[in-house]
Amino acid sequence: MTSVGHLMQRRCLFHLRKMKTSVPSQKRLFSTTKFCRTIMPAWVIDKYGSNDVLRFTKNASFPIINYPNEVIVKVFAAGLNPLDVSMRGGYGAATLSMKRDPLSIKQSGSEFPLILGRDMSGVIMECGLDVKYFSERDEVWAAIPPWKQGSLAEFVVLSANEISHKPKCLSHIEAAAVPYVATTAWSALVNTGGLTKDSCAKKRILILGGSGGVGTFAIQMLKAWGAHVTVTCSQNAERFVRDLGADHVVDYTAGPVEEPLRALEKFDLILDNIGGDTERWALKLLKPWSGAKYVTLVTPFLQNTDRLGIADGMLQTAATVATKALKCS
Repeated sequence: MTSVGHLMQRRCLFHLRKMKTSVPSQKRLFSTTKFCRTIMPAWVIDKYGSNDVLRFTKNASFPIINYPNEVIVKVFAAGLNPLDVSMRGGYGAATLSMKRDPLSIKQSGSEFPLILGRDMSGVIMECGLDVKYFSERDEVWAAIPPWKQGSLAEFVVLSANEISHKPKCLSHIEAAAVPYVATTAWSALVNTGGLTKDSCAKKRILILGGSGGVGTFAIQMLKAWGAHVTVTCSQNAERFVRDLGADHVVDYTAGPVEEPLRALEKFDLILDNIGGDTERWALKLLKPWSGAKYVTLVTPFLQNTDRLGIADGMLQTAATVATKALKCS
């Protein structure tokens, strides 16, 4: 342990002795966090299921810094995403357990009590020794990886490369609504779809389910880059997406949405926020033999691994992707 760690340890032990409280030897040896607190308020789940499994507790384990590139952040605002709802029900449990424990050392269910919440805005309370670009009291925001404990708690531990300085023009509440959906939209359009601000002009893009978080960010990005954007949404959201810049809107509540879409000019890229049955007809809306792409946010990989296990799930996903590739060609 570093000299700083020993100093913080002595401070904690001093206060604990004054309160005549004993400290388990294991915690004294391995905890590198200077705070003496051991518990905090949080929303947790103890098993996967419906909303009934959510439980508020004041006795969640206080997070500690285990690696020198980590920080402890006090959460000022947290955001909820559809992924959190899916994870509450067990979506991706098999794959995420493998990520948390790649050597399968821990017992099944060791992730519980699990704290959900991917979006966070807050203030750094402590920095690890190798953290260079952040300091205590810095305001930061983050999209927390799904295999880590989430933001529905008073504090969270993150590595320094998972956080950024919060824009000063945004409040904590506003900032907590941005990171996950914004980075998801960017990843779908740029990393997977191959679009850039220089290659997007005059391309025809279809966003299925465009009034949600990812869709609204995608519309604004694509319009800023000069693309023509068609969106499907409910009639109630039509004015909203048009104000964001959508060129053409199809109301999915008026009847089978594929029929009016087939009457339009074909698309260079489809961003599917819905999944399920949409893949059956959406692939036919792409421009043939032009490098057009279909990007879905509802990947079959996690569902396949949850249902079939890691190995068989990967094989099933590969077969599904290969079939889609043949249909697109």
